[in-house]
Amino acid sequence: MSFSAALSSTPSHLITLTSSLPSTPPLSLRFPFTFTNPITQFHSFSTRSQTVLLKSKATTPSSSESVTVTHIPSDMKAWVYGEYGSVHVLKFESNVAVPHVNDDQVLVKVVAAALNPVDFKRRQGKFKATDSPLPTVPGYDVAGVVVKVGSKVKEFKVGDEVYGDINEKALEGPKQIGSLAEYTAAEEKLLAPKPQNLDFAQAAALPLAIETAYEGLEKTGFSPGKSILVLNGSGGVGSLVIQLAKQVFGASRVAATSSTKNLELLKSLGADLAIDYTKENFEDLPEKFDVVYDAIGQCEKAVKAIKEGGIVVALTGAVTPPGFRFVVTSDGAVLRKLNPYLESGKVKPILDPEGPFTFAQLVEAFSYLETNRAIGKVVIHPIS
Repeated sequence: MSFSAALSSTPSHLITLTSSLPSTPPLSLRFPFTFTNPITQFHSFSTRSQTVLLKSKATTPSSSESVTVTHIPSDMKAWVYGEYGSVHVLKFESNVAVPHVNDDQVLVKVVAAALNPVDFKRRQGKFKATDSPLPTVPGYDVAGVVVKVGSKVKEFKVGDEVYGDINEKALEGPKQIGSLAEYTAAEEKLLAPKPQNLDFAQAAALPLAIETAYEGLEKTGFSPGKSILVLNGSGGVGSLVIQLAKQVFGASRVAATSSTKNLELLKSLGADLAIDYTKENFEDLPEKFDVVYDAIGQCEKAVKAIKEGGIVVALTGAVTPPGFRFVVTSDGAVLRKLNPYLESGKVKPILDPEGPFTFAQLVEAFSYLETNRAIGKVVIHPIS
């Protein structure tokens, strides 16, 4: 198959990167788990193994992870679709051209990627009028190692660990070569240094979701002392809205909805009130909120749960005034701003317990995501 991207002419070289994993357990949560001794539970998720071009050595939380890239090839492995449709249009290819790097871009050796609803909506042709030309390598979220930098790049150098959402505008001309490949190119302004305490899989779970959570809260004018209700608090975006509202924006009260099995998750993330949507209707509760963050598509009900002068931000579904919808803009500056909260453990990535899925399991991973039953983020790791 052919891509418009040119073959990379980068000469062979060796890049070795060593980073310290935390001496304390990783900060991502996986469910189900018990809350009596969460530290013990977290220890079992501290290691990742990578083969082929990336060699990982991490057997305990205090060990170091060494990533080695031997060279940049002209072709790479990637998942591709040449027509819109179901998961069955996805094909694994081993001869996709490594993307050309523009002056303001870096080339990233992808270690981990995450899936988002926008990925399958794009594949289904929901916004084909503004999409980039087919064939497409999907993927927005990436975590990996910089292996080449453009002439105008100032913030990153070869060997840096980075993460980000590689598409500045999610629905307007997203890149033809996404993150579900061995290599991807992205503008430096869209990336940030990977938080030092997170491994690549944990970091990959964050960019699009945490930027969506943050931008939505900003657009509502959320400020200290306000209250918020988060619909689908156990989802990829919702789980981060809870944490950001509490830890970054200074919410006075956070409520969130989920099914029965995820109520403890909501509380662990900082929700003061966990609402079981299978047993009660949030819109009928006497308590009302300054903001409702609708991450599930129930705006018509959400507007009944706001105080006078309140506002609803909706990510999907029909919008009922005073609700509004927005499409996230990828911005590495937002990730940099939030890195201290991630590195301190005040904000944590949530990875679905079914994963990470391997690169070969991508179709299975998408099928699972499209059931709408995922908790947190569905992550692909390792990518090789």
